[in-house]
Amino acid sequence: MVEQRVLDSIPHRPPFLFVDKVISLDEQGIVAERTIREDEDFFKGHYPGNPIMPGVLLCESVFQTAGVFLAHAQEASQDSEETKTPILARIVDAKFKQRVAPGDVVQIHVQPKEVLKNFHFMKGLIKNDSGKTVMVVEFALTLV
Repeated sequence: MVEQRVLDSIPHRPPFLFVDKVISLDEQGIVAERTIREDEDFFKGHYPGNPIMPGVLLCESVFQTAGVFLAHAQEASQDSEETKTPILARIVDAKFKQRVAPGDVVQIHVQPKEVLKNFHFMKGLIKNDSGKTVMVVEFALTLV
């Protein structure tokens, strides 16, 4: 079940929504959660018989979580009456350390690093339900 707060923050919708709920959110960053469901369409073709969540979709969950963070920051600053859409501008580095499978519950952590003009440079990581780091990524989003 997707939390309304997530739906209100970013334009993504199922089946391309990879954030279920926000655990914590402040100016220092955001932690969100996603339960990996067995019936996800991508598992039909991504290693049938040995389903593994694609790394690109793990990255997408981080980027979407960052979008929720930026929507909150935009709302808090009230700099603009117009809502802006977060768009991925850069992926600096991504490292995958553990596999993610159906039934896993992951926590998605995003922290801002710096803002240059309209580019928000951030870092993210995902941890599995045993606390192990699944992946890390540095990236930039812009608001359009």
